[in-house]
Amino acid sequence: MSDRSRNTSPYEFFRRRAAEQKPRHHFAGGDVQSWRQAATPAVLATLGTMPQPVPPDPRLVAEWTEDGLTRQRWLIDVAEGLSVVACVNRPTDRSGPLPAILCWHGHNEAGKEPVMGNASSPRLRDIITVSGTDYGERMARAGFVTYAIDWMGRGDLDDRTKPNHRDIAGDRDWCNIYYLHATMLGMTPLGINVANGRAVTDFVTTLPFVDPERLGVMGESGGGTLTLWCALADERLRAIEIICYSDLFADFGYRDLNYCGSQITPGLFTLVDLPDLQGLLAPRPLLVDVGAYDECFRLESAMACHERLRDIYAAAGAADRLHLELAPNGHGWHGGRKSVAFFTENLGDPC
Repeated sequence: MSDRSRNTSPYEFFRRRAAEQKPRHHFAGGDVQSWRQAATPAVLATLGTMPQPVPPDPRLVAEWTEDGLTRQRWLIDVAEGLSVVACVNRPTDRSGPLPAILCWHGHNEAGKEPVMGNASSPRLRDIITVSGTDYGERMARAGFVTYAIDWMGRGDLDDRTKPNHRDIAGDRDWCNIYYLHATMLGMTPLGINVANGRAVTDFVTTLPFVDPERLGVMGESGGGTLTLWCALADERLRAIEIICYSDLFADFGYRDLNYCGSQITPGLFTLVDLPDLQGLLAPRPLLVDVGAYDECFRLESAMACHERLRDIYAAAGAADRLHLELAPNGHGWHGGRKSVAFFTENLGDPC
């Protein structure tokens, strides 16, 4: 080999490895149920050690009525040494029990607040305008109970904000710092956030206006990641909407560097690619949103992911349970033209 053909770029080394990667549990046809039974435990094991459940010790911080919605803020324990603020929206004029949707936010500092309809500042209004991701507000107006917490590093779990005031990371992404901290302990931020999602779902299903048999989950971008993993880990979540999280690991991860420590687990790409990961949800109802002008997840890669996902759902005999929302917008939700009908069909009419 000549010196000219030798590579000294670590980035190029990883890109070549990613391009040649053959995941062990890539779906290549055959019986979907057998494939799921083999792949799902291996995939979930990459989440690492999960925090043990603790009693929620809930405290209702406040409840108020605003523009036809009853809004609650709760403080609950999700793990030993960690509490979260949970926001719950429900339509004031509907009697329960109602279907409920866990709403995960994307990778922005404001966390759950714009998702749940908090437009109290110019910054929050700008997030809603740009991304359209106020689905926790709009789905509640459609008759569903919606609930949300922050994932670590965002919103009330941002170490830089009140009451913690630990702005010690500089311009580093806390998602990556938490990944380093967690993996040293055999954990992952993704696993911790998934466990937190299960804990808040456990709590919300005790509320008298929630029907515990009619639960769904939705989220955009990094929230789409958590939507997918929470659904994989918790089959109570019967209907799933993944918004702007369709792509191929070699493309959005290794080529585009469009991910962070809150969205990955050790060894994941040795097991599956993203279409396989989504396909493990079959035959549960799944709505996938793709932005035609999304600058984070390029359209050609997103559609290549969805084509492979369609093959898995078809092989599972569930082609009619997979839906695509290809919307003429960028990275965001922007009203979800199919969302209300999808969750109504699969969770029941909230009216």
